[in-house]
Amino acid sequence: MKAFLHNDQKCHYPKHYLVNGVFVDNPEHPARIDHLKDGALAAGCEFQQPVDVGLGPIAAVHTPEYLHFLQHAHRRWSYIEGASDAVVADIRPVARDGSYPASVVAQAGYHMSDAAAPIGADTWNSACWSAWTAVAAAQAVLHGENHAYALCRPPGHHASAEVAGGFCYFNNSAIAAVQLQQKYPRVAILDVDLHHGNGTQQIFYKRDDVFTVSIHADPVRFYPFFWGHADERGEGRGLGYNLNLPLPRQSDDKAFLKALNTALARIEAFAPDALVVALGIDASIDDPIGGLAVSTDGFHHIGQAIKSSFGGPTVIVQEGGYISSSLGANLTAFLRAYTQK
Repeated sequence: MKAFLHNDQKCHYPKHYLVNGVFVDNPEHPARIDHLKDGALAAGCEFQQPVDVGLGPIAAVHTPEYLHFLQHAHRRWSYIEGASDAVVADIRPVARDGSYPASVVAQAGYHMSDAAAPIGADTWNSACWSAWTAVAAAQAVLHGENHAYALCRPPGHHASAEVAGGFCYFNNSAIAAVQLQQKYPRVAILDVDLHHGNGTQQIFYKRDDVFTVSIHADPVRFYPFFWGHADERGEGRGLGYNLNLPLPRQSDDKAFLKALNTALARIEAFAPDALVVALGIDASIDDPIGGLAVSTDGFHHIGQAIKSSFGGPTVIVQEGGYISSSLGANLTAFLRAYTQK
């Protein structure tokens, strides 16, 4: 299976982020790439380097205001005497229907949902390459590959059209889906990350051409808290085109696979032309963030179930999954459902 990755995706690394009012070490570490790449190679993937295709595919999902902010925020922030190394929002608007702020401090609050997506000197470049990695995998499928893997880092599913959050800046899964629509009008996005894909949901919430499904730890007391509840079904034309399947904390393989069967049945009813799998490995029982308890065998069964249910054009986009003893093995287990004959 073709896989895509660019070395510049390692450059971004704000070393700390804010949790419960305390700055702690950032688990979205560049070394994630090494573990994930080893896992993909072990599954039989063959890596290629994506190319710079410009801002067009990214701008198809994200607003001009947001793109301009993200590109220039760190330089502007650095002019503030005594400011932190990375851009971290410390004030946020209660409502977003007023005028657009001029200050980079205010724009940071406007464009960042939390303090878990700090913007460093290399964030723009790495986020662009992460998005172009997703584009490259989608283009491979558009040109005849039945499935392809995008090793996207930083991840993307918490980023909405104009807001960063949760280590995410560009929504790579959404970008891949829009690319696929050049040939495949109806696309489903299946998010199996530990956390709800709130950015993906927000991007497509009023649309009926992209069906969004997320299986995740129940957000009632878990990030992202405000989104991911079962009663969020879409809006307007999108009503009925969003499905959330929240799971109790520490749910195991059996519970996850039961929810997956529900998700796959609903995806089958949507009758998609193509599928994007937003693949988070942080549902692992070994993941340092914790939350769910999926085993390495469980990830293989998840991959098998998805592949058996939908054998058509599929782009697998890497989302979460943080450094643990089983990170690479978990990815290998999932991808082998696609690489083994």
